[in-house]
Amino acid sequence: MGAQEEVGPTGRELSRGLRYRRVLLKLSGEALMGDSAFGIDSKVLQSIAGEIRDVAALGLELALVIGGGNIFRGVSVATNGTDRATADYMGMLATVINALALQDALERQGIPTRVMSAIEIRQIAEQYIRRRAMRHLEKGRIVIFAAGTGNPFFSTDTAASLRAAEIGAEIILKATKVDGVYSADPKVHADATRFSELSYNEFLRQGLKVMDATAVTLCMENSLPIMVFNMTVGGNIRRAVSGETIGTLVH
Repeated sequence: MGAQEEVGPTGRELSRGLRYRRVLLKLSGEALMGDSAFGIDSKVLQSIAGEIRDVAALGLELALVIGGGNIFRGVSVATNGTDRATADYMGMLATVINALALQDALERQGIPTRVMSAIEIRQIAEQYIRRRAMRHLEKGRIVIFAAGTGNPFFSTDTAASLRAAEIGAEIILKATKVDGVYSADPKVHADATRFSELSYNEFLRQGLKVMDATAVTLCMENSLPIMVFNMTVGGNIRRAVSGETIGTLVH
């Protein structure tokens, strides 16, 4: 097979050195903003789509969850008097907007993609059904999970943990703007220490804020590792799926 020497369970060839066969990539909505204060930067969107395209070409099965913080953040609005459940539903709709934008960017680069929503919006997205999602992955399509869990009071990090467990992902790749998990905010505390590895219990005990406690607990209960890394460095998503030591591994 030359450079392509492994074959995945669905018969598609896997590139040499690829560590994971099925992964879930968690992107923040803020990642789409670039240097803007809100919204979607088209150049950043195309760049992210290009990175994802290169990873998909390796032959693994790839699912995504994207947040909506670049458009609407339910928790922040709720603190200003809006009913929390209503604010969270509004935030879920923001994730659908981002999912559609990312789907369009990927398909412009020739990558077959499906958006599956936890809230029924039949005109623009498929309703989330676990077995259908897994079938899309087996057929080589990228699946973007939108609208969180479909329930208020849960973050998109928790949605990522839930979907990853449901589809049997081997790892969650948590893409951020920093190069891992720190003991404190490195932008505020110059002496903050970056961890290369953490156990779930250490993460929870120290109250680290990269992912919420519900998401991390769900991963712990399902023995699902989390890799937190800097996605603004070109090629880092590929390095992550190849098993290179980047960022912080929570396991």
